[in-house]
Amino acid sequence: MARPKRFYTRAGVGEHEGGFALLLDGRLAKTPAKAALVLPTLAAAEAVASEWQAQNEDIDFASMPFTRIANAAIDGVAGDTEAVAAEIVKYADTDLVCYRAAAPASLVKAEAEAWDPIIAFAASRLGARFMCVEGIVFVGQPPAAKAAVQAKVDEVARRGRAAPFALASLSVMTTLTGSVLIALALAEDAISLDEAWRAAHVDEDFEMRLWGEDQQAMARRARRFAEMAAAERLWRLVAA
Repeated sequence: MARPKRFYTRAGVGEHEGGFALLLDGRLAKTPAKAALVLPTLAAAEAVASEWQAQNEDIDFASMPFTRIANAAIDGVAGDTEAVAAEIVKYADTDLVCYRAAAPASLVKAEAEAWDPIIAFAASRLGARFMCVEGIVFVGQPPAAKAAVQAKVDEVARRGRAAPFALASLSVMTTLTGSVLIALALAEDAISLDEAWRAAHVDEDFEMRLWGEDQQAMARRARRFAEMAAAERLWRLVAA
């Protein structure tokens, strides 16, 4: 599919209806659904504008994760924050960090080192006590643990103008890691971005140590990490 040509000289930001809009040569930019591309903070809008300013002759939307997440927040999340919050909370039923390997010992150790701090974060900061099991057979988590996650995500959904962007960012982080607990630990500064990414890939990294790296898989992983990093940064910028 052909990329659209760059049709503007300068990408900037300006105040618009209580927020900060992306301006292309001074004109209000729109989302794919034709809504004004307006973010709740100046810093968040500037991050989007920097992506547009960095484009060359052709516009490569694959290189614009801030813009994609912002578009999703405006065109999708804002219209149904309750449904998006529910999709995030669903991960608490089958969270990655709760399903552990029984062997070999080196993998068991690697999972424990990466995931036990996440479980501890959930207990101490969320009041959510999750059960960890060996294998992949589904085990229902305590209702109180899921309710605690629900309460935290609902809190995000009540952040006013920032809520759609915060939820969109949290959704991306949850989906990419397969874990709402990793996403929340990162969002709450209990772990770093690199620690969150390593925690999400413990099993994959173990396999690579055994069998070697797959270059195509690593390229896909790099693209996903760029999306993860943008979501984590946007989460913080909309709260600034």
